[in-house]
Amino acid sequence: MVSTAESDPRPRAETLRASIAFHNDRYHRDDDPEISDADFDALTRELRALEEQHPELAVDTSPTQQVGAPIAEQFSAVEHLQPMMSLDNAFGWDELQQWDQRNRKLLGPEAQLSYVVELKIDGLAMSIVYRKGFYQRAATRGDGRVGEDVSSNVSTIAAVPKELTTTTPPDIMEVRGEVYMPRRAFEELNERRAAAGEPQFANPRNSAAGSLRQKDSRVTASRELSFWSYQLGALEGGPSFTKHSDTLEFLSECGLPVNPEVRVLASLDEVFARCNYWQEHRHDLPYDIDGIVIKLDDLRQRGELGSTSKAPRWAIAYKLPPEERTTLLRDIQV
Repeated sequence: MVSTAESDPRPRAETLRASIAFHNDRYHRDDDPEISDADFDALTRELRALEEQHPELAVDTSPTQQVGAPIAEQFSAVEHLQPMMSLDNAFGWDELQQWDQRNRKLLGPEAQLSYVVELKIDGLAMSIVYRKGFYQRAATRGDGRVGEDVSSNVSTIAAVPKELTTTTPPDIMEVRGEVYMPRRAFEELNERRAAAGEPQFANPRNSAAGSLRQKDSRVTASRELSFWSYQLGALEGGPSFTKHSDTLEFLSECGLPVNPEVRVLASLDEVFARCNYWQEHRHDLPYDIDGIVIKLDDLRQRGELGSTSKAPRWAIAYKLPPEERTTLLRDIQV
């Protein structure tokens, strides 16, 4: 006997879409997720597999084709200078290899690939715009096209310079990066909230996002947020580059913080070894990571590969195993 799901996958796909949309809003807009990242990834992977098996289900409104979530009503909308895309995920060596093989097939057999390996900071993605070297505005990812204006709150973060240090700043420079809360600051914040009888944040990512989405920037300033820059976005009136690693050096020269653990590697084996290293040493860091981001270094190759509707083909996030576990409660003694 053939099950209903096997004969008609549409009901399951509709259920998955509704569930993913709900949890996406809880994570991106409300900063109050109900399920773990691993459970959310499992839902997304199931829906993506269904859509691959049944292409007629892969509609444009599916969560697998969209980025982030709509902006919260209490913030002004900001249209990004360039779309802020998401990243496809790899959960092991096989999927990392498949990503690499797809790129090599598109670029041709003679292509020489070099990889930039970066930590995937567990925080809130941010776009920061500088005009003539001065801080102008900051916006969350939002739905990838339009984000939330959090300029006054981000301006309170000490790691975000108000003026670029380069002597010849670009006319317009957009910086992509991650706002995060160090573990020590997170623990101290929760101690203060517990003493005041206030609910505690579940993790540093939620506390960072909740701190940024305050109407009063003094609240944001009272919480120790920080920032790592990892990508150069729109650029007008500035230098030209051929490698991503050179853009990171330029960001550093401009006074923006670039994570010191960035590495340029020549082979996928080295990349995978680096992923395994951070899987073992993630707790050596003073902040949380939930994966490793691998990007092609050559900007010309990136242009050839392009992107899907949701993610660039030239980058992928290698997700680390989740640390949240389901525990059986056996007894409560009063």
